[in-house]
Amino acid sequence: MAKNIAIAGVTGAVGQEFLSILEQRDFPFDSIKMLASSRSAGKKIQFKNKEYTIEEMTENSFNGVDIALFSAGGSQSKAFAKAVTDAGCVMVDNSSAFRMDPEVPLVIPEINPQAIADHKGIIANPNCSTIIGIVPVWPLHKANKVKRMIVSTYQAASGAGQAAMLELKDQARQVLDGKPVICNALGYQLAFNLYAHDSKIGPNGYNEEEMKMVNETRKIFDYQDIAITCTCVRVPVLRAHCESINLEFEDAITPEQVMELLSTAPGVSIIDDREANRFPMPIDASGEDDIIVGRIRQDESIPDNRGINLWVAGDQLRKGAALNAVQIAEKLL
Repeated sequence: MAKNIAIAGVTGAVGQEFLSILEQRDFPFDSIKMLASSRSAGKKIQFKNKEYTIEEMTENSFNGVDIALFSAGGSQSKAFAKAVTDAGCVMVDNSSAFRMDPEVPLVIPEINPQAIADHKGIIANPNCSTIIGIVPVWPLHKANKVKRMIVSTYQAASGAGQAAMLELKDQARQVLDGKPVICNALGYQLAFNLYAHDSKIGPNGYNEEEMKMVNETRKIFDYQDIAITCTCVRVPVLRAHCESINLEFEDAITPEQVMELLSTAPGVSIIDDREANRFPMPIDASGEDDIIVGRIRQDESIPDNRGINLWVAGDQLRKGAALNAVQIAEKLL
């Protein structure tokens, strides 16, 4: 059934990806509103061979709208949540504003689509590193419970938005031209460099990005006993995140069993060619829907064959953000 939809934050990197994915997947809609801040209001935008005018997002923007895809930042999501739900519209929110609210489902359709039915007007999209990491872990966890998960992320500039992607390009030129490196969108020089994710550090020494992965995984898996530790790093890549994932299982499991489980898992594909030393890279995942998995090997430091190492790559703007939200909207249909 076609719906009236709105894109909140349409001018941003994820907002633009929303439009691309809606078109590619031929999402059925009767009408679509392009919403952004007052700075962008009045500008024109092309979508499906038609010109639309961007509107300033106000509390009246959601009257007559069925589904609003939000990627306008957490403060905007909080500011407009009541207006959205009062209008009878469902907010699918890409920010961190409501992820850990016990009243709000936190959904990855390949893992917990049943949670969508419990929504009270808001459905939260998980963090990009969480989605990319746990889509391939879930089918393994279903077959053999994961006791402990150690994750190191290698996160692209796209996670900090369109301005950060442009700044990475500019910084690369500045370094190569011997000019001073300018950091505005990014906390530090990212070109020819990497640094610990520059989200706020908590009293436990972990940053917000790391704790998101810990807390969100437990909520999505509905399994509080899983032990998780995470180190998040920003790397000079434009738009696809990679992650090194170490898993300890309750029972023995082999790389061959992992390969078999992942070969039929939704949203997952495999590049694992040991002879050619060919494994997932950001350029493999950029523009792709699937999370790509490789370097599937036994962790020989864990006794009784209960440990597995994985390497994954996923497009942060697609499955890590916009695609997951559109998949939720498709389930709402």
